[in-house]
Order: sequence, then structure tokens, then C-alpha cells
Amino acid sequence: MDHADLVIRDADVADGSGAPSYRADVAVRGGRIVGIVKEAAAAGCLRPRGTREVDAEGLVLAPGFIDMHAHSDLALLRDPDHSAKAAQGVTLEVIGQDGLSYAPVDDRTLAEVRRAITGWNGYGEDIDFTWRSVGEYLDRLDHGIDGEGIAVNAAYLIPQGTVRMLAVGWDDREATPQELDRMRQLVADGLREGAVGMSSGLTYTPGMYAKDAELTALCRVVAEHGGYYCPHHRSYGAGALKAYEEMVALTREAGCPLHLAHATMNFGVNEGRAPDLLALLDKALADGADITLDTYPYTPGCTTLVAMLPSWASEGGPEAILARLRDDTTAERIRHHMEVVGADGCHGVPIEWRTIEISGVSDPDLGGYVGRSVQESADLRGETPWVTARRLLVEDELGPTILQHVGHEENVRAIMRHPVHTGGSDGILRGDKPHPRAYGTFPHYLGRYVRELGILSLEECVAHLTGRPAGRLRLPDRGLVREGYRADLVLFDPATVAAGSTFEAPRTLPTGIPHVLIDGRFVVEDGRRTDVLAGRAVRRTA
Repeated sequence: MDHADLVIRDADVADGSGAPSYRADVAVRGGRIVGIVKEAAAAGCLRPRGTREVDAEGLVLAPGFIDMHAHSDLALLRDPDHSAKAAQGVTLEVIGQDGLSYAPVDDRTLAEVRRAITGWNGYGEDIDFTWRSVGEYLDRLDHGIDGEGIAVNAAYLIPQGTVRMLAVGWDDREATPQELDRMRQLVADGLREGAVGMSSGLTYTPGMYAKDAELTALCRVVAEHGGYYCPHHRSYGAGALKAYEEMVALTREAGCPLHLAHATMNFGVNEGRAPDLLALLDKALADGADITLDTYPYTPGCTTLVAMLPSWASEGGPEAILARLRDDTTAERIRHHMEVVGADGCHGVPIEWRTIEISGVSDPDLGGYVGRSVQESADLRGETPWVTARRLLVEDELGPTILQHVGHEENVRAIMRHPVHTGGSDGILRGDKPHPRAYGTFPHYLGRYVRELGILSLEECVAHLTGRPAGRLRLPDRGLVREGYRADLVLFDPATVAAGSTFEAPRTLPTGIPHVLIDGRFVVEDGRRTDVLAGRAVRRTA
């Protein structure tokens, strides 16, 4: 074997396939794995030599983790450190999630989408929005920060809600044939320019206004170009199982692979009902459906407060929402739908304000709300929760993010065991008190659910976080420790790996992950973030 740039010695290799781990030396040259010598020390064979050698005794070497559901669309362009993901061992994030992101756009829709998802990414006043198309956005990611790249790799999903914004606007109506043709063209263009699929946010406006026939037509385009459909479906609450059935049937009709975003069963109506979802998936898989899913290993969800509103209150976009909130009569209708009827924005379940914790605000003067439930803040002010929530939405101009404490641990554990499961953080990085999943998802899987609880074996868990997502993304040279594959790698200590982030201290970095490499370059070395920007846009391949 030729002299290598790097040799990782005596590692326990969990190769991403789910097969039993093995001890080996792994050699890296030119950003790729060029040699794997199993049981090298014991066999006494000729061992590879490298310019640099790392003693991995007691450490597991795995492919870099793939975050199948990330909201780093602007963070990758503003934060060269990005330790929230790099320190977890994440080497690739899939962005453009939930049907709302920043390409394709024109000047009008760019301003609208920036306003609509301020709670996810901030308004972006620190970002130079030089792009309009998907291809230009991916080029911008390649250029990254100061022309050097980004912290980790990123793949992009075309956001169906943004596409509808461009072609139809914010109206709750069916698209005309001409508008549907334009949406088809926008999706096809984005896939040709390198997107890996299409996302939807079917409890977010304006994407939620699309009927099944419209979604099916777009999914046919996705399938023709080798992508997959990733829906945040129409309900995770009262209508959850029906919503899952809808997505399975829709994509089967379109002949399109399906990846279910943050696939969980939440709210009291779904306690203990994960087996119902898994039975639905097993039947579809047995019938030949192509389905995967992702989850995060926590019970609370995370979104924006404005997302809780009924869809009719969001028609027309952010300014129309604020106008309705300022009008007393309309605001009372909104309250009735949320508290009595069960708004579609809150998944058809009457909202319980004690479960809605404010995690971040745009206006620092409103920071006193952060870390408290809406119910707690209302009690402190001596008013009803809706009065508090309404004031906060108006004063912060729809900016508040929330944690929604509505999950069930038994559902989380059951779903993560399924063979088509992958890991996704759904991490919103903004806010004074973000969900700890943004900084902790992947070490939490390994520390809590592998080492402490034994829900998954180490090798199986690594496969869920690496090889299986790489398969869904159709990446020919990532996700496995194999000769010829890219050296996107993570070394972790199975005895100590753990999420440092908690609900009280959500930005604490993990422990037990000393080294992370992208293209053979150390982005984390001896537990410290380097200044390497090795990430690039990962484009769809045929």
C-alpha cells in the first residue's frame, strides 16, 4: 500500500452497514479511504503507514453522521464554526425542509419567505442573498464563507411551499393548469440543478393549500428525476394515521420514493399508537413501497408559534396574519379555533397552552417570555393564555419559536427500532433556548439509546445514522467505511459519548467525540473545532 496521508490505527470499525464491528487500521489519502487492514496488530501483517497516524484504541470509527432533517439553510452561510453539528459528528445535513426555504425564489417571494420563517433561521439581515435559483444557492454553499466552503456538507430539498408561493401565491385555492405547469417546471429545474428531492410542510402555509392531485403531479416529476419526497404531513395529532396513509398512497400513485419527516405520533390521542404507524409502513413495504423515515430521540417538538394558527388565519402571508391578529373580532375567531375546535395548525387538537414553551424571540426586549410556557407567562400577567400569545405574536412580528411538549417516550423508542428509520435532528438553531436536539441528537442516540437503554445495538444505530440515509440520498461514495469511499468519518468513545445539551443548557456540546473528518480533513480534532471548512453542496446523482 502506498504511503497514506493519514492512518487511523486499531479502531473498532462500525462500517455503517449494520454488520458486526471489526478491529482495523484505516488509511486515508486524497480525501478518500484507500486501505482497510483488519485485525492488523494481532495478525502482525504489514501495516499501512501515514504522514499522520491516530491511535484509535478504545474508539469506534464510523462514517460521518447524516442529519436527514436540518434547518441550517442560513446557519451554514453565517457560522463558520457550526459546532452545533460538527461536534456531533455530523458531516452532511439535508436542508430545504418542511416546504419552506430560500430557493427557488424571485425578489417578491424571497422577502416573503424570509419573513415567514424568521423563527427558524432569523430574518437573514447578515446574509447576502445573491441567489434566486436552486443551482445558484448550491453554488453559494460551495463558495461558503469567504470563498472557502462551509462547516459540513449539505444536500437540498426543493421546498414545495416556496414553489407554490412563486406560482400561486398565498391563496387557499387550487392551482390553475398553467400554475401547475409552472410548479412542475420549477421542481424539474431544481432537481436538474442538484436538489435531492422535494419537501412539503403540509401544516404550514402556503404549502398546505395544495390538494393531493397537485402533490401527486409534483411527485411524478420528482420520481422522473431520481429524487424522493419528504413531507411534513397534514397532522401529527388527531389525524396522524390518516395523514400517513395519505402520503403513502399519494407517493405510490406517483411512483415516487417517500421519506417521512420527523415521523412520530404525538398528543394524547396517539399515546401508545406507534405500532399502528409501523403496521401501516410494514404493509406498504411488503407491497413494494419505497419508504424511509427520520426521527429525533426526544419527546417535545419544536416549531414556530405562528404555525399553531388555523390555516385560514395564515392565508395571504405574514402581513395578512398580523392584520387578523390585530383585529379583535378575527382574533377571537382564531382563539376559538385553537382552544375549542382544534386548529389544523395544531394538528386538529385543541391547544394546551401549558405544553407550549417559548424557546426564542426576535426582539430581545421580549426575552422574559423565553423558557416559560404560554400558560405560565399568562398566569404571571394575570391574563388568559390567548391574550399573552396574541400579544407576543404581534409584538415579535411572528418571530417566536416554541417547544411543544406533546410526545410519548414509548412511541419514540418503538419507531427508532424500525429497519427503515434514520436520524434527523430537526434542529432549529435560533433562539435563547433552542431544543437540545439541535446540539445533541446523534450523541444522544449513541449514549442514551444504545449504551444506557440498549434499544439499538451500536452497529445498528450507526447504520441508522449513516449507511441508511446515504442509501436514501443515493450517494455512491458516502455512508460506509469502504475503500474508495470519501473519508467523511467520526471517531467516538462508546463508553462516554453523550449529548451535553439539555433543556436547561441546550447549547452545550457533546462529550466522547474526539475526531470528525470531512474529505479526510479534521473539522474536529482532539475534541476541538478546527478552522477547516471542508463542507460543500452535495448534488443529486443519477
